[in-house]
Amino acid sequence: MHFPGSGREPHTKLKNNEIDTEMRKLAVVAFGGNALLRSGQKGTYREQIENVENTCESLCALLKRNYNIVIGHGNGPQVGNVMLQHEAGKLTGVEAMPMDFCVAETQGSIAYLIEMGLRNVMARNDIQRDVVTLVTQVAVNKLDPMFQNPTKPVGPYYTKEQAEEFARETGAKYKEDPKGNGWRKVVASPKPVRINNIKIVEKLAKAGNIVVTVGGGGIPVVEESDYVRGVEAVIDKDLASALCAVEIGADEFYILTDVPKVYINFRKENEQALDTITVAQAKQYLDEGQFAEGSMAPKVRAAIMFVEHGGKECIITEAGQLGNPDCGTRIVR
Repeated sequence: MHFPGSGREPHTKLKNNEIDTEMRKLAVVAFGGNALLRSGQKGTYREQIENVENTCESLCALLKRNYNIVIGHGNGPQVGNVMLQHEAGKLTGVEAMPMDFCVAETQGSIAYLIEMGLRNVMARNDIQRDVVTLVTQVAVNKLDPMFQNPTKPVGPYYTKEQAEEFARETGAKYKEDPKGNGWRKVVASPKPVRINNIKIVEKLAKAGNIVVTVGGGGIPVVEESDYVRGVEAVIDKDLASALCAVEIGADEFYILTDVPKVYINFRKENEQALDTITVAQAKQYLDEGQFAEGSMAPKVRAAIMFVEHGGKECIITEAGQLGNPDCGTRIVR
């Protein structure tokens, strides 16, 4: 991965007693899937905007403490819905778009909801900040071993016969769902190598703007000499947000999920909430299999990556806990 220096620019002269935005703490906040869609919901426009506003209301706790903020977000349910729409379009002769295009589409639509939610919430709380979205490409290595073994399920379920037919037609890979729901397309989940326009993200954020970026982990692209192309892949949104936090020199990295803390022995009689743990302890718990893949394990890995590459601490918590300065599980050096 690429980890440049801070690139910190000298402070500009203040005007009319304005707050020196470069002196504020800088935080990257990764919105979990439940920030937009709760369990049991259908994913309607109204449901999503209400959920986003609730999450943004919690974010005001950081804004009121004069944080500069960059927001990353997931897009799993939304990109699945987009793929369903594209599948339906095939019946009328409209070609389905590739995965990178679907990620770009959901980056824009989700960021629109976040921008609108933030503006509504800030108006109610008398907070004046500009909100800007960057539809963001994230470069991956074309030789990443994940391309040889795609495991990330995306899109709708099919029968075995349908999956075999689509595989023959497109060359895509399909695997059976372990819960017996059918067969789904699987794509690679490579590591992010570089975030395009990251210096612009840093400059905008340190000027006091709220920046929405690396949505859905970023649009996956491969760069070959002077040529860029999108690839069929999904980048983990927490890992992409962690890379963003490292590259802009963030002080703190928040991963928002649906539980207030990280637990070991989760949902067992000896369940234990974790308050503050070191990177070494986090690695030990990962090795013990304490955190489920596809759930808490990727979040803990993203936290480790941030702290190991210069971050002060990563906080994993529920959005509603942000008003508490001691919230969540904190991963430190």
